[in-house]
Formats: sequence, C-alpha cells, structure tokens
Amino acid sequence: MRKMQDYVVRGKRVFVGLEDAKRTWRLCVRSEQMIVHELSKPGEAANLLEYLRGRYPECEVAVMYEAGFHGFWLHDELVASGYQCVVTPPHLVREAKVSKVKTDKGDARRLAQMLESGDYQACHVPSRERREDRQLSRTLSDVQEDIVRTKNRVRRLLEFHGLDQGLKAGAWNKSDYERVWSMLPTLSEPLRQSLEVYQHILTSLEVSQKELLAQLKTKASKRYRRPVELKASCPGVGWLSAIRFTLEWGDLSRFESGKPLAHYLGLTPGEYSSGETKATGHITGQDSSQVRAWLIQCAWRAIRLDPVLLAKFGAVWRSSGSKKKAIVAVAHKLALRLRAVELSGQPYEVGVIQ
Repeated sequence: MRKMQDYVVRGKRVFVGLEDAKRTWRLCVRSEQMIVHELSKPGEAANLLEYLRGRYPECEVAVMYEAGFHGFWLHDELVASGYQCVVTPPHLVREAKVSKVKTDKGDARRLAQMLESGDYQACHVPSRERREDRQLSRTLSDVQEDIVRTKNRVRRLLEFHGLDQGLKAGAWNKSDYERVWSMLPTLSEPLRQSLEVYQHILTSLEVSQKELLAQLKTKASKRYRRPVELKASCPGVGWLSAIRFTLEWGDLSRFESGKPLAHYLGLTPGEYSSGETKATGHITGQDSSQVRAWLIQCAWRAIRLDPVLLAKFGAVWRSSGSKKKAIVAVAHKLALRLRAVELSGQPYEVGVIQ
C-alpha cells in the first residue's frame, strides 16, 4: 500500500492539512483529488519536516493550518525549508451546516480539501521582525491590565476591612495611593503584609510599563518613523496609538481600498438575509477587540478636534439615536483616513465644513 501511494504522488502536487494542538499534530495528505495518507505526529517542526522530506521528496508540497495560539513561527519554518504554507483564519474554515461532529481528523481533512480546491482565504503573515516588535505593544497592554487589576484589589481589601473611610470615592491618582501606603505602619501584621505585597507588585508593574513605553517610543522614532508620523498627524491619534496601529496593521497598501480594511477591523455591519428579507445587525467584530478599542478612544478625541468628524458623529447620532453607533461610524471613517495618509505620504489636514 505504501509503495502504491508513493507511486501515485511521485512528481505531483501534494496538499497537507494540518490541525495543530499543543502536543500532537493531525495531518491529512491529499493528491490527485484523493486522500493518500493520514497520521498523527508529535507537535514538532523538525518531525514534520523530516516526514515531508522523506515521504514526498519529488513533490511540490503545500501545507495549510489555522491561525491560533501557535502564531506564525511554523509558517516561517516551512517556507524557509522550501515548502508553500498557507495560514487561514479559523472562522473562515468552511464546515457543512448539518455537521454535528468536530474532530482533529475531520479538521485536517477539511483543511487539505480546501487547500487542494483553492477555496480558502489566507491570513496576512507579518514579518518576523514586525511580530516581535508588536509583542512589545501587546505586553504593554497586559501590564496595563495587571496594574488596573492590582489597584482594584487594593481598594477591595480596604473596603472589606473598613479602611476606606475618609478616602476618595472616585478614581484615585498617585497621591491617593501614597496615602494608602502611609497607613502601613498603623495596620495589623496580616493587613500590612498583604498591602505590602500589592505595593511591591504595583511598583514592579509600573516600572515595566515605563520600560515598555520607552522601547515603543524608540521604535516609533526610528524603525517606523514615517508611518507613525503620518498616522499621528490625524486628529485624536497620538504617537502611542500610531505605533500600535502600525505594528498591528502592517503595510496598509495590502488593502485595495478602504472597504477591505474596515472589514478586516470588524467595523462593518453583519448581514442576516434570506430571500426577500434583508437585515443588518451589529458590527462583525472580527480581528482584535483591543485594536478596535484603541480606535474608538482615538475617535472620541478626534471629534473634539475635527469639525468633519464631529459632523459625522452628529448625523449618525440623530438618525440612529445611539452614541455608540455614532462613534463606531467615526472610528470607521478615521481608519480609512489613517490608510489614506499613509498611502499618500501626506500629513492629515483637519477638515472644514463649508
């Protein structure tokens, strides 16, 4: 059987669907419109490459897997070894509506079939350098979330033990936390130790936050200087948002127009239509919700600086009765303008209503 399969695929195109898990990868190999081999292998790139070289030495091999927790490093390994590799978004992997079974074997088969038929959409794979630089921004987000979480824990501890009397009820600033730390010598040993732990964690996180911001600022002023300067010329967009958008989106010329960019960002409305019925719903929400949150924050600042964007906000608010829909519409428009300034190479000019 093995010799027959080798004969069938010799010198032919081979399509490999790879369903990756942490420890085991499931493979389905297709050629000439049929499955020629299925197997499981340890989740190691070296093991996969050894299999491909040994089993299909005279073939043109293409591999497809879903984007996920493994990122794009496997793509880099395969391409560097001379193989074609496609990374596809998981939500675009087609599955029969009537299917009630999901297994790694079935997923690998589906990926191989899609790859062979050409019925798939591929992810944009950023360069390794950009992916590593982007990690600075994502780590900064994690650190900022941990800072907020730690501050909330401090306040909950104080409330639980009745130590919040006389402290400000609203948002706290640095002096409010300094006041809490000044209370430490007066507290019982258990409470003092608990608060000292939170103080140590918070101080360490704030140091890390400053270091990450400094690294990003260096990237913004050197390696990505021009695209950052152009984006930062838009109203409401500071240097930090500009470098984050640059790292997350990459080269915006890959979008043929503004519509694919808006779709990529998940800022286009979902549609639920059948027959004569046509209905639109909430935005699709694909891509990163965090990137959309940054864009929304920029949009709120932008409407205070640009009369045209403010007019857009007012028009949508009046027609829909929803500020949320209005600011999403402004974020959509702002994203298109960010693309426009980068492609034109000209800084943004604040619009004037005639």
